[in-house]
Amino acid sequence: MPDYPLLLRASDIAAMEPEHKTHFLNPRAVRTQRSLGDATGLGHIGVHLVEIEPGFEATEYHMHHEEEECVFVLSGKGTAVINDVEYDVGPGDFIGLPRATAAHNIMNTGEETLILLVMGERLAFDVADNPHQGKRLYRHRGEWRMVALDQTTPIRGGLPPRRD
Repeated sequence: MPDYPLLLRASDIAAMEPEHKTHFLNPRAVRTQRSLGDATGLGHIGVHLVEIEPGFEATEYHMHHEEEECVFVLSGKGTAVINDVEYDVGPGDFIGLPRATAAHNIMNTGEETLILLVMGERLAFDVADNPHQGKRLYRHRGEWRMVALDQTTPIRGGLPPRRD
């Protein structure tokens, strides 16, 4: 038997100490979250109960090249930005984000706390573009690297010739 619970009751979740996060690329991306997946031993999928106060955002506008994400709106109202198009979202709405499909973010544009259930893969490797920041993040086994998007070079048809 594992040393962590496989079932979290509503009272267990309410008693969890929330983690307060601010995205390093976006000071308006302030949220609290309870990592339900971590608490139950999930290693390949992140499951988070996320709360965003009015006027704040969930994260920095981004797109994952390798990982899939999804968001279910539990309560509150907000605006989802998907590929630079804004959509009003509210309780019961679901957003599916297949890999390499859509840059996205969610803002709390309502009057009350926006509460989301956010889930995503946890692959050993991912690449995430932050197009509004002009940045690309590489993550490999817990190590993160960031480069400017305009400093990346697409390679088609093989490597460029060597210059000695």
